[in-house]
Amino acid sequence: MAGPRRVTILGSTGSVGRSTIAVIESAPPGSFAVEALVAGRDVAALAAQARRLGARLAVVADPAGLAPLREALAGTGIEAAAGPEAVVEAAARPADWTMAAIVGAAGLRSTLAALERGGTVALANKESLVCAGEIVLAVARRSGAVLLPVDSEHNAIFQALDARDPAMVEKIVLTASGGPCRTMDLAEMRAVTPEIAVRHPIWKMGAKISVDSATMMNKGLELIEAARLFPVPESRIEVLVHPQSTVHGLVQYADGSVLAQLGTPDMRTPIAHTLAWPDRMAVALPRLDLAALGRLEFLAPDPVRFPALRLARQALRDGGGAPTVLNAANEAAVALFLERRLGFLDIAAVVEETLALLGTPSATGLEDVLALDAMARREAARLAARRAAA
Repeated sequence: MAGPRRVTILGSTGSVGRSTIAVIESAPPGSFAVEALVAGRDVAALAAQARRLGARLAVVADPAGLAPLREALAGTGIEAAAGPEAVVEAAARPADWTMAAIVGAAGLRSTLAALERGGTVALANKESLVCAGEIVLAVARRSGAVLLPVDSEHNAIFQALDARDPAMVEKIVLTASGGPCRTMDLAEMRAVTPEIAVRHPIWKMGAKISVDSATMMNKGLELIEAARLFPVPESRIEVLVHPQSTVHGLVQYADGSVLAQLGTPDMRTPIAHTLAWPDRMAVALPRLDLAALGRLEFLAPDPVRFPALRLARQALRDGGGAPTVLNAANEAAVALFLERRLGFLDIAAVVEETLALLGTPSATGLEDVLALDAMARREAARLAARRAAA
């Protein structure tokens, strides 16, 4: 790579953001220069990152964090800002590469701002493509931005897919660890607490995505994302449970060949792939030892215990604003579960009820998407309260 490559990290204090910083810090000096770092509320961690990396700008989404952030950065020359608009402005600043890792629909505006500017956007915020896929892709086409998937599964497909002749692709396969509830029966799942749900057996992730992994809604959202990213229809996108989390994605071709991307379950690998793309960069990670691993298992997901996959497929087929409703209702339900105001199995039930209630509304513009997102959250909260009172 010709350096330094100027980078911005949206969601720098989250799990993906911290992994991104680890990759940058492991690179040879002078490889990268940090334009902006954006965090939600963790002022102390954000200020420490900005000082260490010599960022030009540090932004905290919570407006109340501005004064302590300025105090923490006093004398450094690093610009400080706060609030939702400052987040969008940070995303629009000149950068060669932007990590879009703000969790949930909250990351949509900043992702769009980064795409509108052009350059390369590494997308870890799958919800942007789920709730506003056509809008996101249209902005990327218009600006000439390069959109690279960071989710380990989509990054694996990206590496294995020969996009020159999509007609020769029979199917793509996304793998799922199965999460902490993979071997539980329904009675055990009914008693799952937030502490159990966030205890992922393989990956270290934030609370929301960990719960999504436990319900397998995460894989449902990834299925929708895959349909947006790759020239393969929903009917040819398969999900398999793979407890070892070693094979991250597979592509089957018309000649019977199956190409797979394998690696240790560590987000630094797909992050490094997008940071260096179209080249590669060295990353000091434990190497995959297949002999020590011994075996690779693949299982069909159970549709009864994990209905989220069915709901995601149906939302994708219904089109329109259905994926927006799916994502918003899920975010609302997961937040209530983490607050102990909703049962674990009720998460998918609330999402299904919200989808049935709102149907397939149109959502052609950004304001339509945001309005529908807010409506779905309100309805999901109302349905969840009704369940809790029953």
